Amino acid sequence: MTKDLERDLKKLESRAYHIAEWAADVLRRYHAAIPNLEAGAALRLRVLYQWMFVPLTLWPFNVQEMMNDLLAVLEQGKHLSRQQCLIIDLLPAPPDENICMSVADHERYVQTGSYENIVQTQAKFLQTELAISTDPQLQSQWSQIKAVFDVAEYRDYKGVIRRTMGAERNLRPTFSVNLRHRAEVFRAAFDAFCLRWNLYGMQNDEPLLLKLAVNITPYGTMILIPSYWSFDPKRDIRWDAIASLHRVRVPRRQGSAIAEGLAERMKLAERLRQLDQEARCLKLKGEKKHTFICQGLGWVPETSPKRISRLRAEFKK
Repeated sequence: MTKDLERDLKKLESRAYHIAEWAADVLRRYHAAIPNLEAGAALRLRVLYQWMFVPLTLWPFNVQEMMNDLLAVLEQGKHLSRQQCLIIDLLPAPPDENICMSVADHERYVQTGSYENIVQTQAKFLQTELAISTDPQLQSQWSQIKAVFDVAEYRDYKGVIRRTMGAERNLRPTFSVNLRHRAEVFRAAFDAFCLRWNLYGMQNDEPLLLKLAVNITPYGTMILIPSYWSFDPKRDIRWDAIASLHRVRVPRRQGSAIAEGLAERMKLAERLRQLDQEARCLKLKGEKKHTFICQGLGWVPETSPKRISRLRAEFKK
């Protein structure tokens, strides 16, 4: 078990967000439990174990938290529930190593808030950052917030308070404000403040200006262009880098010509199935069968048998 755990942690040690540190306990519990589990539970737990080595950016939910919960159930000698099994069974196979390596590299930039590998014109950010950091009105409003709220309650271990994050299609987890709950009132006031100054948040008393950012999500690639940014698509972004980062997850080439080719091959494959049945009824074999199929497909008799075999294999039912 020790060697397995050491191997796992070595694989995670270069990942962003210190994952090797907080994953160590659940991985240790996994290796201790797995030899004693019945086959079904072991198989499902292994799915989550494999997902532990996928970059956090691509997790659909907190995989480590779920592993902890399932291990607690199994360690008590209980069985996994139907709901728990369903979640695991619905998970797709983990992304391959090339995808994980590319996304893990990008995560290290995101962790530090650095997008210089993708964004070329940092001058626009620096110009605006200087303007707001020296604006007395911003500091005055921040002082007003601190006079009403104990902002230390809302800081993380780095002293950062983040505004409410946006989401796809601007669908937010919550949009209402309960004025009877002090934390929600603070959140509304802080979000309004961040909107006014184009902020991601505050770190102690320093404003964190929004950057032009490119982020990978489990479902796609998101580009955020801050509202203050005078966007020049030709000069501001390295589209080649973004395309490369996004394309690593695309399973195959796409486009209208390729789609048309796929549709045509599907028709040919269906015709091939019919011709194969007819050839069996006619008891055709060898060259006679090959010539019969080529004529039925509209191909010349000199067509390689491998081409016909590939067509059968591509759309095999």
